[in-house]
Amino acid sequence: MAQFNYTQADFKSDQEVRWCPGCGDHAILNAVQRALPKVADLTDTPHHLFTFVSGIGCSSRFIYYMKTFGFHSVHGRANAVATGVKTANPNLSVWVASGDGDSLAIGGNHFIHAIRRNVNLNMILFNNEIYGLTKGQYSPTTKLGKVTKTSPYGTVEKPFTPGELVIGAKGTFFARSIDMELQTTQDCLIAAAQHKGMSVVEVLQNCVIFNDKTHAAFAGDKATRQKHTITLRHGEKMLFGENNEKGLVFEDMKLKVVTIGEDGYTLDDVLVHDAHTEDTTMHVQLAAMKYPDYPVAVGVIRSVEGQPSYDEEVARQVEEVKAKSKIHCMEDLLHSGETWTVE
Repeated sequence: MAQFNYTQADFKSDQEVRWCPGCGDHAILNAVQRALPKVADLTDTPHHLFTFVSGIGCSSRFIYYMKTFGFHSVHGRANAVATGVKTANPNLSVWVASGDGDSLAIGGNHFIHAIRRNVNLNMILFNNEIYGLTKGQYSPTTKLGKVTKTSPYGTVEKPFTPGELVIGAKGTFFARSIDMELQTTQDCLIAAAQHKGMSVVEVLQNCVIFNDKTHAAFAGDKATRQKHTITLRHGEKMLFGENNEKGLVFEDMKLKVVTIGEDGYTLDDVLVHDAHTEDTTMHVQLAAMKYPDYPVAVGVIRSVEGQPSYDEEVARQVEEVKAKSKIHCMEDLLHSGETWTVE
């Protein structure tokens, strides 16, 4: 493991951060800048190899506040551009900053196919359940019935659950955090960076202007989060509550919330989280849990290794073709096939 001795300051640009005061994006930026020094050491990645790609939206200003290489692409195309960047230069550590509107609506196809291909990207999905930059239209994750500027009588569309979408698209890594939980966000980002293949870290983020407190029912303050969220850790019991008095069991092919010591349930009945199993059954159910019937799952929900990544396979294929080719330089190309001399 390398020891670059980077600090948070090494990843802060000199640009004024211009998000609204109180926006959850500030916390996400802070978490990323804190995580990257450790990521650099754990993945043996020097500073000049970090690259951030964004689409369009409030989250997409992210690249200007990072002291790294960056590419501000067009609406919905961040994952497509990042795929090209990573494929052209596999040595780069490529990160995508994108919102729920940017990547799940106009960018939906690029999102699911980057996941399906298992491109070695680290995506941070900012989910505030609204279009913020364009002033408050509903997005693919907006709650059913929500009144917005484009749904004045309430939305009539069922929203996406990003985790279900990721796992359904053959995703090998999915984690979730909350903007105020800086340590959980850092832990998820570090795990994502160490994962070989496409990683998606959804951060539930608050838009104070157009969708304030959209996550407050389960994430509003520390006491609420203890009661209504569950932090998953591989190999540990799925426990939550103020005193870890509640847990998850599996009955009748679905998850069930129980209180330890009631109705005959003991600690032995509570499930142990297995983030590494290839079977998607449990991971889909964990990602889909919603308040108030279930605690909302945060932490690394799925992390499956051993799948080839798109960029590695392309690089391998290129090397195989080069090894068999008779053309190795421009001179070879110019003198290949039929040639003649003009006198």
